[in-house]
Amino acid sequence: MKNAVNEFPESTTATNAVETNNLSKNYGKVRAISNLNIAVQKGELFGFIGPDGAGKTTLFRILTSLLIPNDGCATIEGYDAVHDYKQIRRIIGYMPGRFSLYQDLTVEENLNFFASVFGTTVKQNYELIKDIYVQIEPFNKRRAGALSGGMKQKLALCCALIHRPKLLILDEPTTGVDPVSRKEFWEMLKRLQEQNITIIVSTPYMDEASLCDRVALMQNGEILAIDSPRNIVRDHPDTILAVKAKNLYALKKDLEKLPNCKSVFSFGEYLHFTSKISNPDLVEMKKQLLSSHSELEIKPAEITIEDCFMSLMKQHEAELGEGNE
Repeated sequence: MKNAVNEFPESTTATNAVETNNLSKNYGKVRAISNLNIAVQKGELFGFIGPDGAGKTTLFRILTSLLIPNDGCATIEGYDAVHDYKQIRRIIGYMPGRFSLYQDLTVEENLNFFASVFGTTVKQNYELIKDIYVQIEPFNKRRAGALSGGMKQKLALCCALIHRPKLLILDEPTTGVDPVSRKEFWEMLKRLQEQNITIIVSTPYMDEASLCDRVALMQNGEILAIDSPRNIVRDHPDTILAVKAKNLYALKKDLEKLPNCKSVFSFGEYLHFTSKISNPDLVEMKKQLLSSHSELEIKPAEITIEDCFMSLMKQHEAELGEGNE
């Protein structure tokens, strides 16, 4: 059988795997994404980081030609996401956030079905999925609906890869999966990247941002920042202190009253206090708080991508507030 993946000519003009130009999408009066300008390089592992409602799924549905934007345009390997949808569907692999395979079919039947849809066979592209498939192969006669969360995730990834796509699009693939499976999944993505597959992935987990080559931090349908995780952290302009005491709730209220307080957010057993001044006096700060708090600890915090996201989000909200005045 002729391999359907090769029915369309290669795109020779594309310099990036994915490009968007002022891309916007509305649902009625709700603006889901607004004027997005993104360029994902070929071979890159690119992450879209943000909470539920940030616009990640809407963006991915446009890139996979499942939704039509209201404004702007998007291209995949040089193909237009609206007009060239047939070509695009042949060169992408898509793993939606919800498990969407046939639950009454077995592992083997699902994989053979998706291979046949693209005019290929499991044998033809087995080397690409081998490292993933060997983990679920012992269960290949089990119905997909009876698999564990981690096994469903691996099967869905195999089905998305079986036609050897140029671009793999994964929408929150590790949501609801245990920490061990999450770690294994990202290790698999790194190995797939070595096969010259461009990967874009969305996640609400800030710790996964550091595993990407570059990330776009998203909130309310807009991009807050695009860069490598290291550069985003490096360029964070504020001083952050890790503060804790016996009563974290009362401590948060008192920290917010300090004259140099810019923001206070909870980070595990600590509060991350962002100061308006670059070198706050820790001794004086401790003196102000000791009268009301026991077991007080104040130290410089190691800045994380989550700190940067919270700061950018707060700044963005302030700018929106000023624009509505």
